[in-house]
Amino acid sequence: MPTNVIMPALEMAQETGKVLRWIKSPGDRVRKGESIVEIETDKVTVEIEAPASGVLGDVSAQPGDVVPVGTTIALIFEPGSVTSTVVAPAAAPASAVMASAAPASSARDVKASPLARKIAEQHGVDLTRLKTASGRIEKADVLAYVETQKGSAGNGASARLIPASPKARRLAAERGLDVAALTGTGPSGAVLAADVPATRESRVPAAVAVPSARPAAAPGVGTVWRIMAERMTASWTTAPHFYLVREVNVSRLVTWLDRARKQTGARITYTDLLVKVAAAALLQHPRVNASWKDGAIVQNADVNIGLAVAIDDGLVVPVVHRADTLSLAEIAARREDLVSRAQAGKLRPADIQGGGFTISNLGMYGVDAFDAIVNPPQAAILAVGRIADRVVAINGQPAVQPTMVVTLSCDHRALDGARGAQFVGALADLIEEPLALLM
Repeated sequence: MPTNVIMPALEMAQETGKVLRWIKSPGDRVRKGESIVEIETDKVTVEIEAPASGVLGDVSAQPGDVVPVGTTIALIFEPGSVTSTVVAPAAAPASAVMASAAPASSARDVKASPLARKIAEQHGVDLTRLKTASGRIEKADVLAYVETQKGSAGNGASARLIPASPKARRLAAERGLDVAALTGTGPSGAVLAADVPATRESRVPAAVAVPSARPAAAPGVGTVWRIMAERMTASWTTAPHFYLVREVNVSRLVTWLDRARKQTGARITYTDLLVKVAAAALLQHPRVNASWKDGAIVQNADVNIGLAVAIDDGLVVPVVHRADTLSLAEIAARREDLVSRAQAGKLRPADIQGGGFTISNLGMYGVDAFDAIVNPPQAAILAVGRIADRVVAINGQPAVQPTMVVTLSCDHRALDGARGAQFVGALADLIEEPLALLM
């Protein structure tokens, strides 16, 4: 039985992925774990590995296609079995198509998800009349078939499938729009969530031909930047942000950095020290190491800290996993590796998954302080400004000391002011007295 190659969901809010190139061609033999296709998400460009060994065939997504996550884009056949290595024509959508004749098998023999069966039962749909590229029927396939039948019953025309992602269908239904009247920008014209107008008045008339439902991007604005903008807009407009600001004395942090570099010989940076300190503070205040998912607070089991890294196409957040268990030298090595591969566009899926807290350091750009936007679904992000000599009070007397301003941006749905303030206090204490990490 063939194995499905699907468009993976590499992050919580990802809806689609863009196929950049096929590393292997239809008919090629592949080994499990071998890279076969390169895709692009809003955060990274990654190479997807073969889920099984065999022969690559039935490639249904071409370079440049934007495919909803979970969609089968190819099959891997067992060696010696009959394969289909012909690329699917552009007119054939990746979602379900109606069979030309009902197969002899019963609906019980059809492979379908429990939700797909429930929806089919509610609408009186015979599952034997549906076929998918993967051989398994999902919820979206049944909904697409139901919509097709409604359209053919209303005008007597032959059934025509309107491919659309599940979220696009839900948004269209909520806004009173007809999916068939929208112009899709997905593979084979599939309607994606971004193609659904925000209001009923902005509905695209079926009789009007438009080149694309999505406005053309400005020159130089790529997919990564566009989707990053969409995600940050969603975070800013849905997460109730509040900010906690603290100026900390970093004279001992500076001394710690010098000693750590001499003792380890590693290229340790202030960001590495902050990862170490933040990990310790998160252990003391685990509520900050949480996420807001599906209307509930979800506690993260591990201390995984993301680092905001600027690249040419936008911003990515690779993750230092289990930072609380790493030495300074190990943190520095992982940070250096992640940053170099991020800038080269070579991050792996695991490099951007599992983050529970993020640090964004703009101190190297001379920024004194700033407010960062929470990286969903995380509860908080730490914004770090530059180290500068400032006049502070020492034992009631003015003195010039190196200080740094840190700002904790919080999602009030997952974190309240008191818990956030306690975390900032613990973080500041550790920065001002790093020896406390040894206690």
